[in-house]
Amino acid sequence: MSSEPPPGSGQQPPEDDPFRKRPPSGDTGAGAGSPYDTPPGGGGGQPPPYGGPYGGDPYGGGGYPSDPLAGMAPLADSGKRTLARIIDMVMVAVVVWLLIWAFRVNALDMNADDVDYGKSLGQSLIAALLYIGYDTFMISRSGQTLGKKWLGMRVANLDNGATPSVQTTLVRSLVLWIPFAFCCACVWTAICGGWSFFDKPYKQGLHDKAAKTVVVSTR
Repeated sequence: MSSEPPPGSGQQPPEDDPFRKRPPSGDTGAGAGSPYDTPPGGGGGQPPPYGGPYGGDPYGGGGYPSDPLAGMAPLADSGKRTLARIIDMVMVAVVVWLLIWAFRVNALDMNADDVDYGKSLGQSLIAALLYIGYDTFMISRSGQTLGKKWLGMRVANLDNGATPSVQTTLVRSLVLWIPFAFCCACVWTAICGGWSFFDKPYKQGLHDKAAKTVVVSTR
């Protein structure tokens, strides 16, 4: 099973990314059958299967003649993704509640059994910042949160298999966690992440679709 990502469109992955697809060294030669050969009319070789080393759009802008996941590790199981998300949510929730206690922004007044809406907003803000910060930092660094690392999976760009950039990961995190923190809580998380159980062919959650990412196995 290869962990090398296929070439695709968009920003070229950094040279030090271990998941970056690299062309083979040496002379490929005409007719060698390499995906990096010169296309017909420019040297007689076979055409690149993805429209060029970094050409094509997985959503149809440049067109993939074949599956953009070819050459990438298999897509992660949606059930394992859900378990990894629960692990991450529990770990971050512990930190959230410790900060809520430290800054005294608990929304419930236990004596009056009432809700302080100012404190409720503060509580939501702390939760949003921590969840977004955790996902953005961890995934842009290695493609893995702790839950994903322990269960053997990582987030990858759909177009080239590389570890997502900070900007891409931030978009992904905002879509997932802003509704969670401020209005829909676990309902939105279930819808957003649960979308991967039904999505074809890439098993993307709604946050994956927004960021054009997929989750693949590392084992």
